[in-house]
Amino acid sequence: MSFARIAAVALLFMAFALPLAAQPAVESLPQLPPRAAPTADIQVGALPVMDTTPAFDPQAASKAYLAKISGEARASSDTYYEGGYALQLVDLIYALAIAGLLLWLQISTRIRDWAEERTHSRTYQVMLYIGVYLVLTTAATLPLALYEGYIREHAYGLSNQSIGAWLTEFGIQFAITLAIALLVLPVLYAVIRRARETWWLWGAGLAIALQVVMLVIYPVFIAPLFNQYDPLPDGALKIRILSLARANDVPVENVWVMDASKQSNRISANVSGFLGTTRISLTDNLLQQGSDDEVLAVIGHEIGHYTMGHTVRLLLLMGLVTIVGFAFVNWGFLIACEIFGGQWQVRRVSDVAGLPLLAALSALFFFLATPLTNSISRTTEFQADLFGLNAVRKPDAFASVMLKLSTYRKLEPGHWEEIIFFTHPSGRTRIETAMRWKKEHIADADIRGSAKLP
Repeated sequence: MSFARIAAVALLFMAFALPLAAQPAVESLPQLPPRAAPTADIQVGALPVMDTTPAFDPQAASKAYLAKISGEARASSDTYYEGGYALQLVDLIYALAIAGLLLWLQISTRIRDWAEERTHSRTYQVMLYIGVYLVLTTAATLPLALYEGYIREHAYGLSNQSIGAWLTEFGIQFAITLAIALLVLPVLYAVIRRARETWWLWGAGLAIALQVVMLVIYPVFIAPLFNQYDPLPDGALKIRILSLARANDVPVENVWVMDASKQSNRISANVSGFLGTTRISLTDNLLQQGSDDEVLAVIGHEIGHYTMGHTVRLLLLMGLVTIVGFAFVNWGFLIACEIFGGQWQVRRVSDVAGLPLLAALSALFFFLATPLTNSISRTTEFQADLFGLNAVRKPDAFASVMLKLSTYRKLEPGHWEEIIFFTHPSGRTRIETAMRWKKEHIADADIRGSAKLP
């Protein structure tokens, strides 16, 4: 490149560079502070809470239900149920009186001696004695049974039976009792002879085993002796009952209706059987007097007993009571026999002539244990009530059924009265339970529409 071209390029470079050099550097410009973005005032307020849950007062609803039974109907219900308290004492006194007559008049020892003259087999001696003993005691108790089971029931409008029908069923009951006694009591006395001082423990085990057998055979062999059982006709109600059973693992394929109206106007249902003989049964009275929802409410309660294992629970708890009862009977027998055995000519516990004393002591024990046995039963019934409410979700139907039971169950007992004498929660307790359940579910879609008081 020539010197002239180089000089021209240098002049051109200087022409552009000198103006740029004359401007200040960017770094030397003053820094402006940051400015906040423009804002606007916004008004904030809380939206009102819209509570659409219907108002419901369970106490007011319970009182409204209970008020439906008043006047003569309430008085009749109370009188009937309270009369049962006195009859329990009468039954005990009657049993003790019959046993006393058999022992003090030495009728029992004469029957024993007569049986011993007929055979040398102890088993047959016991069977002969039992046959005569049951005939005598049944004949002696017939007047009281006739009053309690026929005359009194008709007086309160609870029985539909003729005297002939009642006596027929009484005879069937006697035959069943005789058959069971002829099979079981010889075994009991054989146990007494073999176990000696510990007989009461083995005897209690035999009694518990008998309870299990009865649970198994009753719905299949005994119940049909008193009532006819027919399948519930096909329809929406049967579909709902069987669906409820399947949902709660009750192994049934049919629903049975028994003709209980030939005996009384009482409504009831049950899930009976044990170890493969389970069946759902309801009375024709329940079908005739109750709506479909009421029937389901009752069936839900009964299914609760099955699903919650109440059969086994009752066997265990009542089994413990039975063991204590046999211990009490053994203790009482030894004391009574030591004091009066010579006059009665009763030798020892293994002496079948002492059977009236065993029966009297058993009656006394279970009379004294009434508050305990009733509490065991009442607890399971309360649990089944809660199960049925949760399974069926018909609290008003359940409450209305409780009113229909008031024809023979006192609705509003005192606190201790309910604890001592009631095998089921009182009508008041059960209705209040249903209304409390309803209160806690009143927002549910299937319950909210029933918020009005009954």
